[in-house]
Amino acid sequence: MSVSSVLSPSSIVVPPKATTSQPATAAKKLRFGVVLALISNVLFGVLYLYSHWLAPLSGTQVFLWRMVAMWFGLVGLLAMTQSFGQLKAFLMGLNKQQWVLLLLPTPILASQLWLFMWAPINGQAVNTAMGYFLFPLMMVLMGCVVFKETLNRLQWAAIIVAAAGVGLQFWLAGSVSWATAWVCLTYPIYYGLRRWQGVPALMGLFVDLSVIAPIALGFLLWQNTSISIVTGSMTMGLLVIGLGMISALAMQTNLKASQVLPMNTFGMLSYLEPALMFLLSIFVLHEAVNGTMIASFALIWIGVLLMIVNAIRASKKSHSTAICD
Repeated sequence: MSVSSVLSPSSIVVPPKATTSQPATAAKKLRFGVVLALISNVLFGVLYLYSHWLAPLSGTQVFLWRMVAMWFGLVGLLAMTQSFGQLKAFLMGLNKQQWVLLLLPTPILASQLWLFMWAPINGQAVNTAMGYFLFPLMMVLMGCVVFKETLNRLQWAAIIVAAAGVGLQFWLAGSVSWATAWVCLTYPIYYGLRRWQGVPALMGLFVDLSVIAPIALGFLLWQNTSISIVTGSMTMGLLVIGLGMISALAMQTNLKASQVLPMNTFGMLSYLEPALMFLLSIFVLHEAVNGTMIASFALIWIGVLLMIVNAIRASKKSHSTAICD
Protein backbone atom coordinates (compact mmCIF):
# COMPACT_ATOMS: atom_id res chain seq x y z
CA MET A 1 0.00 0.00 0.00
CA SER A 2 1.46 3.34 -1.00
CA VAL A 3 1.49 5.70 1.93
CA SER A 4 1.53 9.40 1.07
CA SER A 5 3.28 11.71 3.48
CA VAL A 6 2.24 15.34 3.94
CA LEU A 7 5.10 17.83 4.16
CA SER A 8 4.85 21.26 5.70
CA PRO A 9 5.83 24.36 3.68
CA SER A 10 9.17 25.12 2.19
CA SER A 11 10.72 26.01 5.56
CA ILE A 12 11.75 22.35 5.81
CA VAL A 13 15.23 21.80 4.47
CA VAL A 14 15.91 18.30 3.17
CA PRO A 15 19.50 17.24 3.84
CA PRO A 16 21.50 15.66 1.02
CA LYS A 17 21.52 12.33 2.88
CA ALA A 18 17.77 11.92 2.21
CA THR A 19 18.34 11.37 -1.50
CA THR A 20 20.68 8.48 -0.84
CA SER A 21 18.31 6.96 1.70
CA GLN A 22 15.46 6.65 -0.79
CA PRO A 23 16.94 3.65 -2.68
CA ALA A 24 17.75 2.01 0.66
CA THR A 25 14.17 2.53 1.84
CA ALA A 26 12.80 1.11 -1.42
CA ALA A 27 15.11 -1.91 -1.14
CA LYS A 28 14.04 -2.48 2.46
CA LYS A 29 10.39 -2.26 1.44
CA LEU A 30 11.01 -4.74 -1.38
CA ARG A 31 12.71 -7.22 0.96
CA PHE A 32 9.85 -6.88 3.45
CA GLY A 33 7.31 -7.57 0.71
CA VAL A 34 9.22 -10.61 -0.55
CA VAL A 35 9.39 -12.04 2.98
CA LEU A 36 5.63 -11.53 3.37
CA ALA A 37 4.95 -13.25 0.04
CA LEU A 38 7.19 -16.19 0.97
CA ILE A 39 5.46 -16.58 4.34
CA SER A 40 2.07 -16.44 2.62
CA ASN A 41 2.97 -19.14 0.10
CA VAL A 42 4.41 -21.42 2.79
CA LEU A 43 1.26 -21.00 4.88
CA PHE A 44 -0.95 -21.88 1.91
CA GLY A 45 1.23 -24.96 1.43
CA VAL A 46 0.64 -25.90 5.07
CA LEU A 47 -3.11 -25.48 4.53
CA TYR A 48 -2.91 -27.82 1.52
CA LEU A 49 -1.78 -30.59 3.88
CA TYR A 50 -4.36 -29.90 6.56
CA SER A 51 -6.91 -32.43 5.29
CA HIS A 52 -4.18 -35.06 5.49
CA TRP A 53 -3.47 -34.17 9.13
CA LEU A 54 -7.14 -34.03 10.16
CA ALA A 55 -7.94 -37.64 9.23
CA PRO A 56 -10.40 -39.32 9.76
CA LEU A 57 -12.33 -36.20 8.77
CA SER A 58 -13.24 -36.10 5.08
CA GLY A 59 -12.05 -33.31 2.81
CA THR A 60 -15.54 -31.80 2.83
CA GLN A 61 -15.67 -31.85 6.64
CA VAL A 62 -12.27 -30.13 6.83
CA PHE A 63 -13.57 -27.50 4.40
CA LEU A 64 -16.62 -26.89 6.63
CA TRP A 65 -14.42 -26.50 9.72
CA ARG A 66 -12.07 -24.19 7.83
CA MET A 67 -14.91 -21.88 6.76
CA VAL A 68 -16.09 -21.44 10.36
CA ALA A 69 -12.57 -21.08 11.78
CA MET A 70 -11.56 -18.79 8.91
CA TRP A 71 -14.48 -16.44 9.60
CA PHE A 72 -13.45 -16.04 13.24
CA GLY A 73 -9.84 -15.57 12.14
CA LEU A 74 -10.89 -12.87 9.70
CA VAL A 75 -12.94 -11.09 12.39
CA GLY A 76 -9.83 -11.09 14.57
CA LEU A 77 -7.79 -9.72 11.66
CA LEU A 78 -10.30 -6.91 11.09
CA ALA A 79 -10.20 -6.09 14.81
CA MET A 80 -6.39 -5.99 14.90
CA THR A 81 -6.23 -3.73 11.85
CA GLN A 82 -9.12 -1.58 13.13
CA SER A 83 -10.97 -2.06 9.84
CA PHE A 84 -14.54 -2.42 11.13
CA GLY A 85 -15.30 1.26 10.48
CA GLN A 86 -14.12 0.92 6.90
CA LEU A 87 -16.13 -2.30 6.54
CA LYS A 88 -19.30 -0.66 7.87
CA ALA A 89 -18.91 2.32 5.53
CA PHE A 90 -18.37 -0.01 2.58
CA LEU A 91 -21.44 -2.16 3.34
CA MET A 92 -23.70 0.81 4.10
CA GLY A 93 -22.80 2.38 0.77
CA LEU A 94 -24.11 -0.56 -1.27
CA ASN A 95 -27.50 -0.46 -2.98
CA LYS A 96 -29.65 -3.52 -3.75
CA GLN A 97 -28.14 -4.10 -7.19
CA GLN A 98 -24.59 -3.80 -5.83
CA TRP A 99 -25.42 -6.34 -3.11
CA VAL A 100 -26.60 -8.83 -5.75
CA LEU A 101 -23.43 -8.32 -7.79
CA LEU A 102 -21.30 -8.59 -4.64
CA LEU A 103 -22.79 -11.98 -3.73
CA LEU A 104 -22.82 -13.30 -7.31
CA PRO A 105 -19.28 -14.79 -7.30
CA THR A 106 -19.46 -16.11 -3.71
CA PRO A 107 -20.42 -19.68 -4.80
CA ILE A 108 -17.30 -19.76 -7.01
CA LEU A 109 -15.06 -18.94 -4.05
CA ALA A 110 -16.84 -21.54 -1.89
CA SER A 111 -16.27 -24.22 -4.53
CA GLN A 112 -12.58 -23.29 -4.86
CA LEU A 113 -12.00 -23.38 -1.11
CA TRP A 114 -13.78 -26.75 -0.96
CA LEU A 115 -11.61 -28.18 -3.76
CA PHE A 116 -8.44 -26.91 -2.06
CA MET A 117 -9.24 -28.98 1.05
CA TRP A 118 -10.86 -31.96 -0.71
CA ALA A 119 -8.33 -32.60 -3.49
CA PRO A 120 -5.23 -33.54 -1.41
CA ILE A 121 -6.87 -36.63 0.12
CA ASN A 122 -8.90 -37.67 -2.92
CA GLY A 123 -6.22 -38.17 -5.56
CA GLN A 124 -6.63 -34.75 -7.20
CA ALA A 125 -3.74 -32.85 -5.59
CA VAL A 126 -1.50 -32.78 -8.69
CA ASN A 127 -4.39 -31.89 -11.01
CA THR A 128 -5.43 -29.06 -8.70
CA ALA A 129 -1.83 -27.80 -8.64
CA MET A 130 -1.89 -27.78 -12.45
CA GLY A 131 -5.00 -25.60 -12.31
CA TYR A 132 -3.20 -23.14 -10.03
CA PHE A 133 -0.26 -23.01 -12.47
CA LEU A 134 -2.68 -22.15 -15.29
CA PHE A 135 -4.70 -19.67 -13.22
CA PRO A 136 -2.31 -16.66 -13.56
CA LEU A 137 -2.03 -17.29 -17.30
CA MET A 138 -5.83 -17.32 -17.58
CA MET A 139 -5.93 -14.06 -15.62
CA VAL A 140 -3.60 -12.49 -18.20
CA LEU A 141 -5.85 -13.77 -21.00
CA MET A 142 -8.93 -12.40 -19.22
CA GLY A 143 -7.21 -9.05 -18.88
CA CYS A 144 -6.73 -9.02 -22.65
CA VAL A 145 -10.24 -10.18 -23.62
CA VAL A 146 -12.40 -8.57 -20.93
CA PHE A 147 -10.42 -5.56 -19.71
CA LYS A 148 -8.82 -4.82 -23.11
CA GLU A 149 -5.28 -4.94 -21.74
CA THR A 150 -2.49 -5.18 -24.29
CA LEU A 151 -0.28 -8.30 -24.29
CA ASN A 152 3.30 -8.34 -25.53
CA ARG A 153 4.94 -11.16 -27.46
CA LEU A 154 6.26 -12.95 -24.39
CA GLN A 155 2.83 -12.98 -22.76
CA TRP A 156 1.20 -14.34 -25.91
CA ALA A 157 3.95 -16.96 -26.19
CA ALA A 158 3.38 -17.99 -22.56
CA ILE A 159 -0.36 -18.43 -23.12
CA ILE A 160 0.13 -20.37 -26.37
CA VAL A 161 2.73 -22.73 -24.86
CA ALA A 162 0.56 -23.36 -21.78
CA ALA A 163 -2.45 -23.98 -24.03
CA ALA A 164 -0.32 -26.49 -25.95
CA GLY A 165 0.36 -28.26 -22.66
CA VAL A 166 -3.35 -28.53 -21.93
CA GLY A 167 -3.99 -29.65 -25.51
CA LEU A 168 -1.30 -32.32 -25.20
CA GLN A 169 -2.93 -33.59 -22.01
CA PHE A 170 -6.29 -33.79 -23.78
CA TRP A 171 -4.79 -35.49 -26.85
CA LEU A 172 -2.77 -38.12 -24.99
CA ALA A 173 -5.12 -38.79 -22.07
CA GLY A 174 -8.40 -38.09 -23.86
CA SER A 175 -9.47 -35.54 -21.26
CA VAL A 176 -8.35 -32.81 -18.91
CA SER A 177 -8.96 -33.24 -15.20
CA TRP A 178 -12.12 -31.54 -13.99
CA ALA A 179 -10.14 -30.21 -11.01
CA THR A 180 -7.65 -28.49 -13.32
CA ALA A 181 -10.42 -27.05 -15.48
CA TRP A 182 -12.45 -25.85 -12.50
CA VAL A 183 -9.56 -23.91 -10.96
CA CYS A 184 -8.23 -22.25 -14.12
CA LEU A 185 -11.63 -21.50 -15.69
CA THR A 186 -13.79 -20.36 -12.77
CA TYR A 187 -11.32 -18.68 -10.39
CA PRO A 188 -10.54 -15.94 -12.97
CA ILE A 189 -14.29 -15.23 -13.14
CA TYR A 190 -14.33 -14.60 -9.38
CA TYR A 191 -11.33 -12.27 -9.47
CA GLY A 192 -12.54 -10.60 -12.66
CA LEU A 193 -15.93 -9.79 -11.12
CA ARG A 194 -14.30 -8.48 -7.94
CA ARG A 195 -11.99 -6.25 -9.99
CA TRP A 196 -14.86 -4.99 -12.14
CA GLN A 197 -16.88 -4.19 -9.01
CA GLY A 198 -13.89 -2.48 -7.36
CA VAL A 199 -14.40 -4.42 -4.12
CA PRO A 200 -11.54 -4.17 -1.56
CA ALA A 201 -10.06 -7.65 -1.10
CA LEU A 202 -10.54 -7.91 2.67
CA MET A 203 -14.09 -6.52 2.53
CA GLY A 204 -15.13 -8.86 -0.25
CA LEU A 205 -13.66 -11.86 1.53
CA PHE A 206 -15.50 -10.97 4.75
CA VAL A 207 -18.81 -10.81 2.88
CA ASP A 208 -18.08 -14.14 1.18
CA LEU A 209 -17.23 -15.87 4.45
CA SER A 210 -20.21 -14.30 6.23
CA VAL A 211 -22.39 -16.15 3.72
CA ILE A 212 -20.41 -19.40 3.57
CA ALA A 213 -19.56 -19.85 7.28
CA PRO A 214 -23.16 -20.04 8.64
CA ILE A 215 -24.04 -22.63 5.98
CA ALA A 216 -20.91 -24.59 6.87
CA LEU A 217 -21.78 -24.41 10.57
CA GLY A 218 -25.28 -25.68 9.78
CA PHE A 219 -23.84 -28.71 7.99
CA LEU A 220 -21.46 -29.40 10.88
CA LEU A 221 -24.35 -29.33 13.36
CA TRP A 222 -26.41 -31.55 11.08
CA GLN A 223 -23.53 -34.03 10.65
CA ASN A 224 -22.49 -34.02 14.29
CA THR A 225 -20.02 -36.89 13.84
CA SER A 226 -17.21 -34.48 12.94
CA ILE A 227 -18.02 -32.32 15.99
CA SER A 228 -17.61 -35.31 18.29
CA ILE A 229 -14.31 -36.18 16.58
CA VAL A 230 -12.91 -32.65 16.96
CA THR A 231 -14.18 -32.00 20.50
CA GLY A 232 -13.19 -35.49 21.64
CA SER A 233 -9.49 -34.94 20.97
CA MET A 234 -7.32 -32.06 22.18
CA THR A 235 -5.00 -32.55 19.20
CA MET A 236 -7.87 -32.31 16.72
CA GLY A 237 -9.28 -29.27 18.50
CA LEU A 238 -5.93 -27.47 18.41
CA LEU A 239 -5.50 -28.34 14.73
CA VAL A 240 -8.90 -26.80 13.91
CA ILE A 241 -8.01 -23.65 15.87
CA GLY A 242 -4.72 -23.55 13.98
CA LEU A 243 -6.66 -23.93 10.74
CA GLY A 244 -8.43 -20.63 11.38
CA MET A 245 -5.31 -18.83 12.61
CA ILE A 246 -3.14 -19.99 9.69
CA SER A 247 -5.89 -19.12 7.18
CA ALA A 248 -6.18 -15.59 8.60
CA LEU A 249 -2.39 -15.12 8.72
CA ALA A 250 -2.00 -16.43 5.16
CA MET A 251 -4.64 -13.95 3.99
CA GLN A 252 -3.08 -11.05 5.88
CA THR A 253 0.46 -11.65 4.61
CA ASN A 254 -0.77 -12.22 1.05
CA LEU A 255 -2.84 -9.02 1.00
CA LYS A 256 -0.03 -7.01 2.60
CA ALA A 257 2.51 -8.37 0.11
CA SER A 258 0.23 -7.41 -2.79
CA GLN A 259 0.12 -3.85 -1.41
CA VAL A 260 3.87 -3.52 -0.73
CA LEU A 261 5.37 -5.22 -3.78
CA PRO A 262 5.28 -4.07 -7.40
CA MET A 263 2.64 -6.10 -9.24
CA ASN A 264 5.26 -7.77 -11.47
CA THR A 265 7.22 -9.01 -8.46
CA PHE A 266 4.08 -10.11 -6.64
CA GLY A 267 2.93 -11.96 -9.76
CA MET A 268 6.25 -13.82 -10.02
CA LEU A 269 6.16 -14.89 -6.38
CA SER A 270 2.56 -16.09 -6.79
CA TYR A 271 3.88 -19.04 -8.80
CA LEU A 272 5.53 -20.39 -5.64
CA GLU A 273 2.17 -21.61 -4.30
CA PRO A 274 1.35 -24.04 -7.15
CA ALA A 275 5.01 -25.14 -7.24
CA LEU A 276 4.83 -25.96 -3.54
CA MET A 277 1.45 -27.66 -4.03
CA PHE A 278 2.94 -29.81 -6.79
CA LEU A 279 5.97 -30.84 -4.71
CA LEU A 280 3.82 -31.63 -1.67
CA SER A 281 1.48 -33.69 -3.85
CA ILE A 282 4.34 -35.92 -4.99
CA PHE A 283 6.69 -36.11 -2.01
CA VAL A 284 4.26 -35.88 0.93
CA LEU A 285 0.91 -37.07 -0.42
CA HIS A 286 2.65 -39.57 -2.77
CA GLU A 287 0.39 -39.04 -5.77
CA ALA A 288 1.47 -40.81 -8.95
CA VAL A 289 2.52 -38.72 -11.95
CA ASN A 290 2.56 -40.40 -15.37
CA GLY A 291 4.48 -39.47 -18.50
CA THR A 292 1.51 -37.65 -20.03
CA MET A 293 1.20 -35.38 -17.01
CA ILE A 294 4.95 -34.69 -16.97
CA ALA A 295 4.92 -33.70 -20.66
CA SER A 296 1.89 -31.47 -20.14
CA PHE A 297 3.37 -29.92 -16.99
CA ALA A 298 6.65 -29.25 -18.83
CA LEU A 299 4.89 -27.09 -21.42
CA ILE A 300 2.88 -25.29 -18.73
CA TRP A 301 6.08 -24.63 -16.76
CA ILE A 302 7.69 -23.18 -19.90
CA GLY A 303 4.69 -20.86 -20.16
CA VAL A 304 5.10 -19.89 -16.51
CA LEU A 305 8.84 -19.29 -17.06
CA LEU A 306 8.06 -16.98 -19.97
CA MET A 307 5.67 -15.02 -17.75
CA ILE A 308 8.37 -14.69 -15.09
CA VAL A 309 10.90 -13.49 -17.67
CA ASN A 310 8.34 -10.95 -18.88
CA ALA A 311 7.74 -9.76 -15.31
CA ILE A 312 11.50 -9.37 -14.71
CA ARG A 313 11.87 -7.33 -17.90
CA ALA A 314 8.93 -5.11 -16.97
CA SER A 315 10.33 -4.63 -13.47
CA LYS A 316 13.76 -3.62 -14.80
CA LYS A 317 12.14 -1.27 -17.32
CA SER A 318 10.03 0.47 -14.68
CA HIS A 319 13.05 0.70 -12.37
CA SER A 320 15.21 2.31 -15.06
CA THR A 321 12.37 4.71 -15.93
CA ALA A 322 12.08 5.72 -12.28
CA ILE A 323 15.83 6.41 -12.12
CA CYS A 324 15.66 8.57 -15.26
CA ASP A 325 12.77 10.54 -13.79
